[in-house]
Amino acid sequence: MIRLGINVDHVATVRQARGIDIPDPVEVALLAEQSGADGITVHLREDRRHIQDHDVRRLCERSKTKVNLEMAATPEMVKFAVRFAPNDACFVPERRHELTTEGGLDVIARRNNIKQAVARLQDRGIQVALFIDPVSEQIECAREVGAQAIEIHTGAYCDRTGARRAKELRTISTAAKQAKSIGLEVHGGHGLNYTNVLPIARIAEIVELNIGHSVIARALYVGIEQAVREMKVLLTRARGS
Repeated sequence: MIRLGINVDHVATVRQARGIDIPDPVEVALLAEQSGADGITVHLREDRRHIQDHDVRRLCERSKTKVNLEMAATPEMVKFAVRFAPNDACFVPERRHELTTEGGLDVIARRNNIKQAVARLQDRGIQVALFIDPVSEQIECAREVGAQAIEIHTGAYCDRTGARRAKELRTISTAAKQAKSIGLEVHGGHGLNYTNVLPIARIAEIVELNIGHSVIARALYVGIEQAVREMKVLLTRARGS
């Protein structure tokens, strides 16, 4: 079975547009859990454009599954994670003016800083993943810095069609096999939706997908409970169970 993590960042995006208390991403997260989500993902960005500190605190207190905190590998963010101790953390690249995460983390270029950040979170009992492109050298470096998992950036696959998408799918599959062979747990995410998720979910080495925008968008039509159930059905179908 493949796990489904639901990212609720964009519930907070709607809330922040008015600067009030609704909609509450934590309440939506709890409904997603009740509907079959295996975990909740939030990205606490340094500019606090959507998820806020108090969202993470309340989610860690109330979640019935697990909390995956996406974060930049900075001293401020590491200190925050150590304080609230989510179940998982995923280091991601972060650029101030991007609309969303645009690519994988360059683990090789930041090897020493990332290694220290990984060790500090693991000392707190937090499982650490690195969000990286499906590149062999980055996968090897992820193991070298001590990460327990990688999340493969699936954005290039989602952005392409036809033969180019098929090529990206093969690249992701090869990367997933490599990562598992060296002892890394393999996750995937970015840009996945109800029409493109099946081929990714069929990659046996991938044990978790984190999906946000498409599920939250679908929830506007059918509600979060139905949106989560529909994605769970697809993941179950992909694994033939």
